[in-house]
Amino acid sequence: SSLLLMSGVVVAVGLCRRLARRRLRSRPHLFAFVVEMFSTFQICACTNELSLLGNVEPKPHTALTLTYGFTVLHGLTLAGSTCNPCGTLQPMCGGGTSLRMGGLKIAAQFVAAVLARVFMHFIWSLKMAEPHFGALSQGCSSPMQTTEVQAFCIELLFSVVFQLAVLRAESVNPKYRVHLIALLITMLVYAGGNLTGAIFNPALAFSLHADCFYDKFLSYSLVYWMAPSLGKFLILYVF
Repeated sequence: SSLLLMSGVVVAVGLCRRLARRRLRSRPHLFAFVVEMFSTFQICACTNELSLLGNVEPKPHTALTLTYGFTVLHGLTLAGSTCNPCGTLQPMCGGGTSLRMGGLKIAAQFVAAVLARVFMHFIWSLKMAEPHFGALSQGCSSPMQTTEVQAFCIELLFSVVFQLAVLRAESVNPKYRVHLIALLITMLVYAGGNLTGAIFNPALAFSLHADCFYDKFLSYSLVYWMAPSLGKFLILYVF
């Protein structure tokens, strides 16, 4: 049921993106906002569902396999979208994207994060699959299983590694690049998922753990917003 749900989200987002291309091409700002919103919604909704499958046996092989598979799927179906505020900062700082366009994309990403959370909570309330039972009663299911300083350093390091890999992979054939990026993300999740969740995406972190941001806004904003953003600026400074 969970796999069918995530596949349905991918198909629905693909149809919405195609419709947006046909109807909104003459309005570039609205088109960029809508496409980025749909794309980020897909990643956030699927990752919310994947987070419930972490305890499916055999552990952690099932969760890691699904992480790799859906990361490849996202890469193939969401070409042209960043779905990560940190990724949007690079063209903004480099002059490739205007401040207005970059701001619209970041706003779209956080709007999508909220919409995905609301949508998944509605789906979980229907209790269509076994993992959905009790999903709404978890509250702040904190992914931070270490100190704030260590969590900050881990998310910063993972963001630097990921952004550096994305830059280095730009010259790789696209059909191989998506698998390399998916493999890297899976490895980072395996290495740090039990400590911080290995998210390194501010919008995705907010969608997954909004309750934790409400309870401990300062610590969570530092770890899941500031650390990835600082990692991006470090990469921009070095290159």
